[in-house]
Amino acid sequence: MARGFRQKIRQENTENSGFGDNASGRFINKSGLPNVNRKGMNIFNRFSWYHTMLDLSTFQFLSYLVVAYILINIFFAFIYYLIGVEHLTGIDKSDPVNEFIDVFFFSSQTFTTVGYGRIAPVGFMASLVATFEAFLGLLTFAIATGLFYGRFSRPRAYLKFSDIAVIAPFKGTSALMFRLAPYKNNALTDADVIVSAAIEVVEDGTQKSRFYQLKTQLSKINTLALNWTVVHVIDEDSPFYRFSEEDFKNTDIEIIVHIRAFDEVFSNTVVQRTSYVSREIMYGAKFTPMYYPDKKNLSTILDLDKINDYLKAELPTMAEKQE
Repeated sequence: MARGFRQKIRQENTENSGFGDNASGRFINKSGLPNVNRKGMNIFNRFSWYHTMLDLSTFQFLSYLVVAYILINIFFAFIYYLIGVEHLTGIDKSDPVNEFIDVFFFSSQTFTTVGYGRIAPVGFMASLVATFEAFLGLLTFAIATGLFYGRFSRPRAYLKFSDIAVIAPFKGTSALMFRLAPYKNNALTDADVIVSAAIEVVEDGTQKSRFYQLKTQLSKINTLALNWTVVHVIDEDSPFYRFSEEDFKNTDIEIIVHIRAFDEVFSNTVVQRTSYVSREIMYGAKFTPMYYPDKKNLSTILDLDKINDYLKAELPTMAEKQE
């Protein structure tokens, strides 16, 4: 964060944010992960490969598995080829290309322990490599199966947040709002939200980040079936009291959102986070409804494509707020 706000903020700041005063950049990425790069240890100790594989998208996860499978078989095919194709029975020796293709598919059959039988190792070295490859294949597929199960069975919130937050009129004053909605058919209950604000301020000529707990109109709802618009009223207790449109634009602000709910299917608590920075806060706007009844008026349609839809709105002036 580079720009500081020099005005004295009324609300006392909180010290339990998890970030220091001098941390820089975005604190929480849109994905919900902390924007922190760790140093001081080697890469194998800094990263958990298990968590990394679970956090990959489905396409990335399957791509890694396919590429790893092909590379492992190419590696063993080269070993068999270096040992000599004469130590493998049933090889097509018409030309080197056919030899390598046969060796590659023999490796894949050994790695998966299928063993069709047309090609078989002959001699100690070829048999030793085939034995080790079959053992490695068993371990690899056991790990892949565990990762598949871990990805499939891990509880997730499956919440979609609006890309923007808005400063909208609310009951004669203004309020900071963002919204979220479940996008899968999971049943979430007892959902609660914690909203914090990180504001860059200037104290004694030094820029520092100050963290403030934002009170919300509703901090907990019983059932998260439709969208939930989280509202923070900008009153005298808000750190954004008397903030103008220019203040929101020229001050480094980050709204940090923490959602926790209970998933009835998994009987477990799920958590999801996101954040909004200054450029993602629309001043003088209000969200439009994103759900409506179906044609037969028998059920409600939640249109997730409308989660970011908003209209321009006039905010009350300071004099109007005081009336």
